[in-house]
Amino acid sequence: MRKPLILVSNDDGITSRGIRTLVDIMKELGDVLVVAPDGPQSGMGHAITVGDTLRLEQSRIFEGVEAYECSGTPADCVKMARHFVLKDQRQPDIVVSGINHGSNTSISVLYSGTMSAAIEGAIEGTPAIGFSLCDYSHGADFSHTGPYVKKIAEQVLRKGLPKGVALNVNIPPKRNEPIKGIRVCRQANAKWVEEFVKRYDPNGRQYFWMTGNFVNFDKGEDNDEWAIANNFVSVVPCQFDLTAHMAIPVLNEDWEILG
Repeated sequence: MRKPLILVSNDDGITSRGIRTLVDIMKELGDVLVVAPDGPQSGMGHAITVGDTLRLEQSRIFEGVEAYECSGTPADCVKMARHFVLKDQRQPDIVVSGINHGSNTSISVLYSGTMSAAIEGAIEGTPAIGFSLCDYSHGADFSHTGPYVKKIAEQVLRKGLPKGVALNVNIPPKRNEPIKGIRVCRQANAKWVEEFVKRYDPNGRQYFWMTGNFVNFDKGEDNDEWAIANNFVSVVPCQFDLTAHMAIPVLNEDWEILG
């Protein structure tokens, strides 16, 4: 039987430890193609390059794997893979992104370059997964992620996903106790409360650093923040349709400008 074609991308860049881990896992499941940013693209969300050129160079960073580094965003990478590298060829059976060095739970999914690559795959009708390790430390250990990444990717390859859906998968950091399992969750009601620190450069011109604290308003036990805090892998199904469907009848009934 033909092996599945797996498109791998990320937002930490093609030289990151997370993507190397992901490529090694995906090689066990099928034929791998990598198109990833040539440098860090964290926090880019679903940005695409429209006012500048895009560059694409072949890379030999992964032994035995066709790979390209792209000057654009994670969403650009998936577009370039589908519409240039694979133009008039077989299209991917799955898009996987990551493994991100840091969490993409709750509101972070909106800012995440990791998830933008996965969502771009879903927009194109391809089952897609974004993987993140909830560990920001410089020496973050990715070694325990393999069984969970492989198990979830295998399920998606076998059973597919609903049209337009991408999975946001977050994996707890390596701890003294083993991970308890996998939970399908909703996105937690949590956000960053930002502050902007004003400073001055040697020329006396002001500049700002964005800082802040993460605040979890959600007391439920069915969300991704709870799952990670309790040492479960969280799986949140996401969609690119941002329509607030419950608000449509409210606006139709209450607004006086319609008609």
